[in-house]
Amino acid sequence: MATLLLKKSYLHKNLKEIKFNDLWNLYGIFTTMNVVGKPYKILHYNNHINNLAISLKSYNINVKNLKNIIKFLINENIDGSKNYDHLFRVAVNKKIISISLRKRPKPKKNFKLKLINYQRVDASHKNLKYKKILKILEKFDTSEFDIALHKNNKILETGTSNLLFVKKNKIYTPKINCYIGNTLKFFKKKYKINFTNILKTDLNEYDEIILIGSGKGVTSVKEIVNSPWKRNSFKFYNKLFKTLQNEIIND
Repeated sequence: MATLLLKKSYLHKNLKEIKFNDLWNLYGIFTTMNVVGKPYKILHYNNHINNLAISLKSYNINVKNLKNIIKFLINENIDGSKNYDHLFRVAVNKKIISISLRKRPKPKKNFKLKLINYQRVDASHKNLKYKKILKILEKFDTSEFDIALHKNNKILETGTSNLLFVKKNKIYTPKINCYIGNTLKFFKKKYKINFTNILKTDLNEYDEIILIGSGKGVTSVKEIVNSPWKRNSFKFYNKLFKTLQNEIIND
């Protein structure tokens, strides 16, 4: 379980601080943002907050001045004099807004996946129904392991990230029953990414599998422990990694 360096909860009607509640598995929405550098910046901040607001609206959760509230909580709780590579989580339900901060586990070169037959509840939204996923991930070192969700022979996403698959110099990603995260949206503007069904039975056709997201950044998968698939190349991983690093520097 990740060590939280900051954890606070507030009633969003008046911003009164209350006992911390992470809100996991309740009805609501969350987003996790990468805080980097000194002075800090938050990668793709506006996209994260806009997506959060849109998802809350679709869940009929109305928070007045949401963007101003989050900006205030960030200014109050993140120290501009420190150097960061951290993950800042904002979770919201009908009464409470919770924030937390933890160090970002840096993925290792021997990163692995394990296939799990499961599809997230309402997968098109970053909702808080994560009980099963969190229970599985607690068993692993998330700097070297994640779970790849699949259903009906279709690969979907990991417990934390979107997935890219490389075959014959083309990039593919699952098209249904998964959340389209901000890092994936960023790369869509830089590269041609083909949205299609990725079949579990066809995994050996792909030379690379790459995780992308706020927590994993760009991570090359070495192998899938319960599948014959193994990595054949770093070619697109190297390109994507460099592109994201340039964004961190220049954002």
